[in-house]
Amino acid sequence: MTSSIPQPSASVDWPNLTFAANKVNSYVQSIWQDGQWGPLETVPGNQITLPVLSPAINYGEQCFEGLKAYRCKDGHIRVFRPDENAKRMNHSASYIGIPSISEALFIDGVKKAVLENAEFVPPYELGQSLYVRPLLIGSGEQLGLIPPSRFHFIVAVTPVANLYSASGASPIDAIIVEDFDRAAPYGTGSAKLGGNYAPVFPHAAKAKASGFPITLHLDSKTRTHVDEFSTSNFLALKHNGSSTTLVVPESTSILKSVTTKSVVDLARSFGWTVELRPVPVEDIATFDEILSAGTAAVLSPIGSVTYKGQKLVQLQDKMGPGALKLMQALRGIQTGDLQDTFGWMVTVI
Repeated sequence: MTSSIPQPSASVDWPNLTFAANKVNSYVQSIWQDGQWGPLETVPGNQITLPVLSPAINYGEQCFEGLKAYRCKDGHIRVFRPDENAKRMNHSASYIGIPSISEALFIDGVKKAVLENAEFVPPYELGQSLYVRPLLIGSGEQLGLIPPSRFHFIVAVTPVANLYSASGASPIDAIIVEDFDRAAPYGTGSAKLGGNYAPVFPHAAKAKASGFPITLHLDSKTRTHVDEFSTSNFLALKHNGSSTTLVVPESTSILKSVTTKSVVDLARSFGWTVELRPVPVEDIATFDEILSAGTAAVLSPIGSVTYKGQKLVQLQDKMGPGALKLMQALRGIQTGDLQDTFGWMVTVI
């Protein structure tokens, strides 16, 4: 029965929704102390109190995740591949001395946060979603450079449109950052740490002011190979007659995107060739389509890539046929328009 499922709130201007922090009812938390994670509890509002000398504030002992919940065609609310986000969160936590969290507690926390805010899951018809933001933070008071004895697992949510456009279909221009290295070869690039993102803010702002909504990073050791975009993974497509090849950069500094993993599975199901390999920057000019892939970005087509003042490639001004096929398949599964043959969706209510 779907009659008991809360309907979208009339307090939200759904047609004009953007990718921003919008007001909801509450968040969910579990606290680690005395050597174990405590029960999940609901916290009204959107505020948290931390000691001024907590490692989360002073030393950046924090990691996070991003996934989405959807109001599906059949009226039910489901989340996309939370098990994969749980695995990646534990990978990130291992870099900063935060205790691992069980997959069951992670998924239960996600479900509870979505359920407590079910009226903020957007209408099925608009192609929007409820963004789910799990966090792990060092919340105990600790001045020394060692992990504290207290941690918070938090799951917050907010309704959003796609990061770069409401439809996700308008190509955006990218620029390669020349004077900043996002992640060292043996550093934390594969972990989703807040400290990997804040240093990009000034460069992203500078790029945006110059007409580039997204920045692209090369490998930090040689600056000869593509790593990823500041917000998402880099994907490329090459067409040769009726055959299509999906190219996915490989590097120890790249965050392993759940969206990218899903796109690889979809591409193989289409009969496409998939190449997981280092991608020289020169290859950019040979691609027929380039995509930004991530939870927030979904699949956003790239219109051009600029490097050292020159455009390496100028692509079409609309979403290409390969990207469109991937987007329709991915979104169809997420919204229930297509059968979920991969078993990716988890029902909340």
